[in-house]
Amino acid sequence: MKFRFVRLLVAASCIASAVAAHAAEVQVAVAANFTAPMQKIAAEFERDTGHTALLAFGATGKFYAQIKNGAPFEVFLAADDKTPTRLDEEGVTVPGSRFTYAIGRLVLWSAQPGVVDDQGEVLGRGDFRHLAIANPKTAPYGAAAMEVLRRLGLADGIAARLVTGENISQTYQFVATGNAELGFVALSQVMVDGKLTGGSAWQVPAGLYDPIRQDAVILAAGRDKPAARALADYLRGDKAVAIIKSYGYGL
Repeated sequence: MKFRFVRLLVAASCIASAVAAHAAEVQVAVAANFTAPMQKIAAEFERDTGHTALLAFGATGKFYAQIKNGAPFEVFLAADDKTPTRLDEEGVTVPGSRFTYAIGRLVLWSAQPGVVDDQGEVLGRGDFRHLAIANPKTAPYGAAAMEVLRRLGLADGIAARLVTGENISQTYQFVATGNAELGFVALSQVMVDGKLTGGSAWQVPAGLYDPIRQDAVILAAGRDKPAARALADYLRGDKAVAIIKSYGYGL
């Protein structure tokens, strides 16, 4: 029995050594709206595969510029589908690796209860000083917010009250700190498992903005990196999908 126990220990040690030998790091550019779910996914990914995802969060448009200028990212999780498609066409991705990992949802949110009604009528009443949105030129959620305002016929009247964040994370901070009474943010930033984490919100009807299809793609720098391929596969697995759904994303 003792000999068998020793053999089991040796076998377990060999397996652990093999996993460690094949473990690697993968450099990942992640759209700011996906910060919380990606942090959870990365932790599970490391636990299950041994690989470590090194995450950088920011605006999709800025990541595009950095990637084109040689930033060493190996996987890109964008806040839209247009940017990864463009990178595909420009030959800086692994062909055939692009896929939609989430459908983003827009919400009008205030950190204070009772400020935003469940129909979004606060926008029309105009009883607020500042409305925060992400930069529509670089952040897809900001572009979606402007689309909503235009479709509601409010874009011109509200223009002077807009406060623009560099990305959706900064936009959220503007509202969370009270620098803006309300703002358009990602549903994933204010709701987990179907429950609002605080304040008041209006989930913007999907018909008021084009679907925010968020695509992931393996970049050219990750072409021969098993960890990059492993992460792309993991994002489509059951555990990652459950996390993504828990933050209110569609699939």
